[in-house]
Amino acid sequence: MRNHIKKTFILPGSLLASLLLFSSNAFAANWLALQGTEPQGAEQLAKVWGFVQVQYQDDSSDPNSGGGYIPPKLIGPNLDSQSAFNVNRARIGVRGVAMPLDQKINYFLLLELGNNGITEPEGSFAKATDASITFNHLDGARFRAGLFKFPGSEEGLQAIHVFDYINFTWVTQQMLLERFANRAFTPNNPATTLPPESRLNAFDRGVGAFRDVGVQMFDWFNVAEDWEFSYAVMIGNGNGLNFSDNDDNKDLYLYTSLEKVYGGRGPRRQGLKFFAWSHTGKRTADLSADACSNPALVFPACGPQGTGRISTVFNPVEYDRDRMGAGVKYLRNGWRATAEYMDGEGMIWQAPHNASFGLGPGQGIPGGAGNGALAEGNGYYVEGGWRIPNSKWELDLRYDVYNRLDGDQFEIEFKRTTLGAQYFFNPRVRLAINYEIREGNASNFPAGAGPNAQVDGIDNRLALQVTGIWSQ
Repeated sequence: MRNHIKKTFILPGSLLASLLLFSSNAFAANWLALQGTEPQGAEQLAKVWGFVQVQYQDDSSDPNSGGGYIPPKLIGPNLDSQSAFNVNRARIGVRGVAMPLDQKINYFLLLELGNNGITEPEGSFAKATDASITFNHLDGARFRAGLFKFPGSEEGLQAIHVFDYINFTWVTQQMLLERFANRAFTPNNPATTLPPESRLNAFDRGVGAFRDVGVQMFDWFNVAEDWEFSYAVMIGNGNGLNFSDNDDNKDLYLYTSLEKVYGGRGPRRQGLKFFAWSHTGKRTADLSADACSNPALVFPACGPQGTGRISTVFNPVEYDRDRMGAGVKYLRNGWRATAEYMDGEGMIWQAPHNASFGLGPGQGIPGGAGNGALAEGNGYYVEGGWRIPNSKWELDLRYDVYNRLDGDQFEIEFKRTTLGAQYFFNPRVRLAINYEIREGNASNFPAGAGPNAQVDGIDNRLALQVTGIWSQ
């Protein structure tokens, strides 16, 4: 069994870059294999590679009645304009086989130099996104240790430089792309006029970038003719790109997929893939002293009722953070289709202006309105693409929905339709054009009231992005 699977990935060293990096965007790839291991027979000690993405985005959203703008109406990560050019990603990495020590040991290193949610909040020039070692010694159980992408949603797990769209879906951007609560309670930042009067990104640390530091056991097998089964089990710190752990809790990541392989290899492989995943863990957030003054609030950190409920300045409280999802992806003869549903409980992000997840004065009550730390969210997307025969063009279409604070008084439903096209100058360079038709609505409030005072006016967005990939 193992030998048969190895043959699937035996590639000449000269093809490694093209199969891992320079492929077209449409594929049903096994990301556990492509990101965690080197192809059998690729005996390079070090392959240096990287990519750059340069983009322009223009947002047509209107301000609130007072002339203020909230983050969905501005261009990230700086959130200081509705029209901006940006070098949003610039990554350089090295990967290879640990020869002459052991050909069954692989390594992967990657550094981010671009201006995005990883580097901007902390004001860092560069940040490591991957630093891992994989051990391929046991049949049925490969082990990967270090900092790397955790197994999960197809949108988050796949390599970003071959992602078919410029921006993530609402549900992935807000519910899966994790932000970590500030170590000290931070009040909301209000909407701002342009130029900005205040910093809308209130977070001290960068996004998690779908990564964690931990240990993963994984592998893939042929279970029937043309069918491949993959699995992954990972335990991580639950602290994103930070090498240290901020508490004693650990996250558990589970992933499985079953794919009918029609043909091809690596990222170009055609198939029908079914996948499911889950993340469970805990996060620590500072419960504000002002919130503890609420006589209805019942939290150990606040002290018992009748004592004045005066808390210390710093009240770290643990909250569950669970995510799960399932989906299907199809690619064959130039046609692609994907659908995925995702559900989340706890630590529901409420935008860059709210770095304490709604744990403000008068909130923090289990089931209380506007409390993101104890809230739920869910969403889905369906998308498809068609590579026009005998041309360099691909057409893409995506529809996505996200219910933030699902069931809460302040629930907001975000919807978006993305019309996309890609032009491939060559296998290494492409241009992506996206036009996003966007809207948001808080159904429990009339127009112009409550959250609608801010989300009314969310409008369409044009995005253009050039991606260039290189390798030694």
